[in-house]
Amino acid sequence: MVQVAVLGVVGVLLAQQLKALKSEFSIYLCLGVSLLIFLNLTGQLSLIMDTLTEIQKSLPLNIGYLQTLMKIIGITYIAEFASDLCKDAGYQTIAGQIQMSGKLTVLAVSMPILSALLDTIQSFL
Repeated sequence: MVQVAVLGVVGVLLAQQLKALKSEFSIYLCLGVSLLIFLNLTGQLSLIMDTLTEIQKSLPLNIGYLQTLMKIIGITYIAEFASDLCKDAGYQTIAGQIQMSGKLTVLAVSMPILSALLDTIQSFL
């Protein structure tokens, strides 16, 4: 976490310096720093995937539920990443549309789980 924090702070300080010279370069720098942070997190993502696989092996869970969970996590991360970059560039309207699209995509992906939950509740009634 310290590496990510230092990388982020250094990136912001450099972006502030570049913003005075050429504002478009500061956006490119923010994109590069964000990608470096994402690459740093891939190790943690593989750990999460391994843990979820072990949980799935030990519990009689439908693998589709875990796959859907991972899709939702990926969708939210990508939507937040793109939205924040658009906000940094000064395009709040596009950022809002990206967030709305991410929310609707998560809702669409989670519909099979909601349907299965409603079927389970209906079987108890």
